[in-house]
This record gives sequence, structure tokens and C-alpha cells, in this order.
Amino acid sequence: MSTTKYQVSLDLLKKYDRPGPRYTSYPTAPHFHSDFDPAAYEEEIRRTNEADNPPDVSLYFHFPFCKTLCYYCACNVIITHNPRRIEEYLYLLKKEIDLLSAKLNPSRKVIQLHWGGGTPTYLSPEQIRDIFLYIREKFNFAPDAEISLEVDPRRLTEEYLPTLRRLGFNRISFGVQDFNMEVQEAVNRIQPEALTRKVVTESRALGFDSINVDLICGLPHQTLSSYKETVTKIIDINPDRLAVFNYAHVPWLKKHQRIIPDTALPKGEEKLAILKMVIERLTEAGYVYIGMDHFARPDDELTVALQNHSLHRNFQGYTTRAGAEVYALGVTGISQLERAYAQNVKDTKEYSERLLSGRLPTSLGCRLNDDDVLRRYVINELMCNNRLIKAEIEKKFGIDFDGYFREAIGQLQEFVADGLLQMTADRIEVTGSGRLVIRNMAMAFDAYLKTDQQKDSPLYSRTV
Repeated sequence: MSTTKYQVSLDLLKKYDRPGPRYTSYPTAPHFHSDFDPAAYEEEIRRTNEADNPPDVSLYFHFPFCKTLCYYCACNVIITHNPRRIEEYLYLLKKEIDLLSAKLNPSRKVIQLHWGGGTPTYLSPEQIRDIFLYIREKFNFAPDAEISLEVDPRRLTEEYLPTLRRLGFNRISFGVQDFNMEVQEAVNRIQPEALTRKVVTESRALGFDSINVDLICGLPHQTLSSYKETVTKIIDINPDRLAVFNYAHVPWLKKHQRIIPDTALPKGEEKLAILKMVIERLTEAGYVYIGMDHFARPDDELTVALQNHSLHRNFQGYTTRAGAEVYALGVTGISQLERAYAQNVKDTKEYSERLLSGRLPTSLGCRLNDDDVLRRYVINELMCNNRLIKAEIEKKFGIDFDGYFREAIGQLQEFVADGLLQMTADRIEVTGSGRLVIRNMAMAFDAYLKTDQQKDSPLYSRTV
């Protein structure tokens, strides 16, 4: 696939910079409720198991532990130096594995496994091996399963990467965020450039299929000039994929973010100029802009899926494994079923009590009605494949597209006027520049958004 070099308009970014969902789920997480309990979750699992052709399985495991707190972090983490807490958690995780695996149709194949956190590599190599082999024993893995995890380079010893590769991990993601020392000190994450280069080089030598690097723009003390240096160095390191997240400063939700003074954050035009620079530099360097905050090499399977209009999104980001149901284990994990979402408890004590009593730790969730399923599909198609083919959607869901989405089509006229969207009698198609504000376009199809916007406290980060 040929790469497209983006020239980003700051006026465009400023115009559409407003709060909005990321649409890793639809309905979004604020609409999950406590009426959806373990019994409801099990009922949905049974319903899927009994389908004529039950979908494949994607497994997500949440390892919440970290040694130190990164002040920007919005993940569900537990800071601990007590190894017993990790051992106890792994014991409970095996209990959840036992309960869930017994409820899944054994013919359903696991085509994707991802470990996130927290810091999965805060576990020792021996602990990683033990829990990984337990997972492999309890679930039916496809021979070509994608097996990935998130890695903190600062916590690695010489044993880690070879152990991961021998076990069968084939994709790896390294957190970097920013190489600038002033920024690193401000967010409490000191990670030398040389260390990042070392672990990427070693991962390549070990034969990992894909190496991803995570960056964050909008951190305290970042400037256009300093972050351009980081991006230039990352291009030289040459990962297969990049995720460049926009820092969401939400101290009303994440209390520790109050440590970061508002005055240290890049503001207004400078923050948007940083984003503009990132997109332009990476696409100039040959990376393909996949969408949202993801970039990939032209021969990467994400790029191929984008070209073939077969890209998909879940809570882990963009993926090529469309159609698989996500089953998430560990505290706070969110499962994504065909017609339901199920979230585990957030507290480790409650997690323990549920599992030791033989119950799944589901605490929140929701069932999807027919309208939810339709809108989720439309939002996913728009955000992943940048187009809506009206006849395909009408055939799949038995609707008249223009009539059903009359209000949404009206809201999209603003994007048409700005040259970001093309609408014809048979389709809606996002232009190249329109992909920069794709979250805003998706909001037109969100039936819950009016209610969300009436609430006192903000629910979502900004779209740009």
C-alpha cells in the first residue's frame, strides 16, 4: 500500500477539538450498569456457545501491578513492592481461568491473546511461564494465534525477552512516551533512549513478528521542538507499529494526575502543533496512518486490513481479528461479546471474595438491543474502514439507511462542507484529512450522546 503524506491543518484541529468518546465500545463504558451480573454474563456466554457457528475467542489478561506510578497514567494500576500480592493475584487469576474456560464451548479457538496492565513484566520470568502455560492448558489455541503483551523496558533482566519468545509470544509493545529528560522527570518515568534501543534490537534478534512503541503527546514540559527530537529518534529505531496517544488530563477521575500542574501542560495551538508534527513526520517517514493514534509500516497486517476494509477495533485498539469475542480476565477487565459487555470488579479484595466463593467477578455491563448492535457496527465501520456502504448495511440489518439515520446525516453535513467527508446516494466516505477527526464523525451516530452531554461532570477526553 502506498503511503499518504499528511499536511495537517491547525484550523481543522482547533475547530473539532471537543470532548467525545473513543468508541472502544458502543454503548460506551459510562452506560454499563450493576444490573448486569455474573448470571447475565453466563447467559450471554451460553447464547453465543449455542450459535450455529460460534465466534472465535480473543483473551485479554489484566495484570495491574506496577513498581512506581507514572503520573500521566489513566489505567487501573496497583503500586506495590510486596511479592505476596502478586502471588495471591495469580492464584485468583487461575480460579477465574478455571471458571471461564469451563463455560466456553471447547471447540471455540483462541486466535488472540493479549496481556496488559499495569506492568505484565512486573511478574518474574518464572511467574510469567507458570501463568502462561496454565492459560494454554485451559483454552483451545489456534496454531497461528496472535500472542502479545505490553512491556516496561525498565523492569527487564536478561531472562525476560528470551523467556517470552520461547513461550510463544510473537508481538511485543514497549512503552516509551517521550525521550526528553525534563518530561520524564515530570511524569516520574525515567527511561534512557539507549535502553529502548537495546530492547528493540534484542526483540528483533529473537524473532518477534511485530514490535510496537507507545508514545504520548501533550505531557508536561513537552514543546514542539523537544517532541520532534523524540519522534525523529523513534523513526530511527524503526518499530513496526506506533501508538501515539493524546494525553488525557482528567484529574477529576484520576486523582494522582493532580501532581501534574496545569501550567506545565502544552496548551492550545502548541499542543495541536505537536499533534500536527507527529502525523506529518511519521507519514513522511513511510508509516501509514491507520487511524486515531495508530501508525504502521506499509507491509504490516494493520495496513493491509485498512486497504482491504477489514479493520476492527476493541479495547486493545485496532486489530485484524474482526469477529472474535473478547473475554477479559483480571480486575477491571472488560469482555466484549456479540450482544453484551461485562466488566470485572475493580477492587482486588472483592475480586478475591467472588472467586473464592466460586463466582465470576462480573460487576457491571450491559446487553445490546438491536439499535445498539446496528450503531456499533456503523461506528466501527466508519472509524476503522472510513466508509459506510448503505446497501450493505441495509441488507445486514433490514433498514432504510437514509431514513433510519436521517438525524445523523444532517449532523454530518458540517464535515461535508469542510471537505472531510463525501456523501453520495449509495455511500458515505471519509477523505484523507477527515480521518483526523473521525471520533467527531462517529458521534453523529451515537444515540446516547445527548444524555451524556447534559451531565455535570465531563465523561470523555477531547477528540483531538
